[in-house]
Amino acid sequence: MTGRQTVYLTRDVPQEGIDRLEEECEVVVWEEKTAPPHDTLVEELAECEAAALFCTVSDVVDAEVLDASPALEVVGTMSVGYDHVDLEAAAERDIPVGYTPGVLSETTADFGWALLMAAARRVTEADHYVHDGEWETWGPKILLGRDVFDATLGVVGLGSIGTAFARRAAGFDMDVCYTATEPKEECEAELAEYGIDAEFCELDDLLERSDYVSLHVPLDDETAGLIGEHELDLMGEDAVLVNTARGEVVDTDALEAALEEDRIRHAALDVTDPEPLPADHSLLDYAPEKLTIAPHIGSASVETRTEMAVMTADNILAGLRGEPMPNSATENAGVEE
Repeated sequence: MTGRQTVYLTRDVPQEGIDRLEEECEVVVWEEKTAPPHDTLVEELAECEAAALFCTVSDVVDAEVLDASPALEVVGTMSVGYDHVDLEAAAERDIPVGYTPGVLSETTADFGWALLMAAARRVTEADHYVHDGEWETWGPKILLGRDVFDATLGVVGLGSIGTAFARRAAGFDMDVCYTATEPKEECEAELAEYGIDAEFCELDDLLERSDYVSLHVPLDDETAGLIGEHELDLMGEDAVLVNTARGEVVDTDALEAALEEDRIRHAALDVTDPEPLPADHSLLDYAPEKLTIAPHIGSASVETRTEMAVMTADNILAGLRGEPMPNSATENAGVEE
């Protein structure tokens, strides 16, 4: 035994994060492609007497997990969201929780635009068209899409990612409206520097006005099922819905019905409910003509995922030293330890 504390990683992460941890700790990595099942995670933590848990959005970190290892002192999640961690249970056990805010805003905004453009110009559908041997000639009505330039963009949630997403609309000379819990004057001022006059409005008004609607809200009791049958009806038959937030923000059954009945034109999703989406799920029947879908890769750039791994390692090491975490989810959520 080395006497060094053990950090348990629920996934294999970029090596820079592991190297940072190994400078001071023993590191145990779950090597499988998928996250460890809940019961297995409990067993693994107990077996290695983990002092720290390095987790991701795929892991449910509840009281049972927090109690699995008597040596557990700290949790770090490699994510901006932390709804998968029971912060109150962690606080009751004096276990600080770290997260990785800010790091993925630009990368996720980039990917949100990739989804929007793919939906608008039918990129995935066109790719299938070629691979399926249907491309016989150029045609004036083949795979007609919709313009992005001069359209109206509705941004639901103007936090750091939503603002970064809206800022990119300047290059397409779009009208931008947004909704949030309250007007975001600082974000409006930032967007104004890029020539964007972002208008605050209520959700129903935004949905009725927008050609493209992009979701950027955290998952909580108020946003779960935020986009349901009523909201999809307001969007209109030519509208496109983009979701890089959380799958549960959209009612999957309502979305499927809206696609089936042509009440919206297209959905472009990086997140789903359930997640991962089973290969035989009926929602996939609408791809690629009405649905563009990706496996939650909004932050999946080499640079961003590496920085997230290092940030998580730094949070964990600070917690193990008894120092304040550089980025504390516990403090950000206002949970008292």
